[in-house]
Amino acid sequence: MNQPVLALSGISKRFGAVQALSDVALDVYRGEVVALVGDNGAGKSTLIKVIAGVGPADTGEIRWEGKPVNIAKPADATHLGIATVYQDLALADNLDVVGNLYLGQERTQAGLLDEIRMEKQATELLTSLSVRIPSVRIPVAGLSGGQRQSVAIARSLLGDPKVVLLDEPTAALGVAQTAEVLDLIDTLKKRGLAVILISHNLADVKAVADRVEVLRLGKNAGSFRAGEASQEEIVQAITGALDNAVSRRKARHTEADGGDASEPA
Repeated sequence: MNQPVLALSGISKRFGAVQALSDVALDVYRGEVVALVGDNGAGKSTLIKVIAGVGPADTGEIRWEGKPVNIAKPADATHLGIATVYQDLALADNLDVVGNLYLGQERTQAGLLDEIRMEKQATELLTSLSVRIPSVRIPVAGLSGGQRQSVAIARSLLGDPKVVLLDEPTAALGVAQTAEVLDLIDTLKKRGLAVILISHNLADVKAVADRVEVLRLGKNAGSFRAGEASQEEIVQAITGALDNAVSRRKARHTEADGGDASEPA
């Protein structure tokens, strides 16, 4: 496989007395969906903030397309080609879809808003992503949860990113709306983007991810091919039961051999 578009190694982050991340590693490749899972407090959101430049790591290395980079602020991440869609979406309910897509990055002509160009480009973008909404001129407040999520994801693509970070994109969505968002994530993958997906829903993870990376207590706790690992194995890694089971097996083998667990085999 080619080199990862984004590679993290030795990432550590402390908040006062709390060690949020300890020596974390993560690679993601183009055209791949990597699910980042773990219990509350596992370090998922902290790691996403490190990548997005919101909360830079204390130590560790980040490589972009094989070269070391420094992501000290959100603008650094954006400049590289990293887009983040947070759980709150940050949409303006009083604006229409076009207004939300181009909020803060409006297109102008002769010093005036180029509404025609923005509407045309918004329609083309949403159509290319198979996002179904009644009109690009409908206020976002009138959209369903799944449609709002799709608009937020579409907005992140305007800067032509190579990596998209999605924080709980299907949280609080119904079955049909969740299916729409998962289809959109699959579309991003087919377009060659690297997607890092945070989710507590393992069914969604199994449906759309290529690889599952588990964090537990701020550390790497397991890496699985999504199509090969069972949901039970992933849950065991999340809870620490997998490590405990391995430790028990080692202890039984040591007792059976009459040796010390620290002795080489």
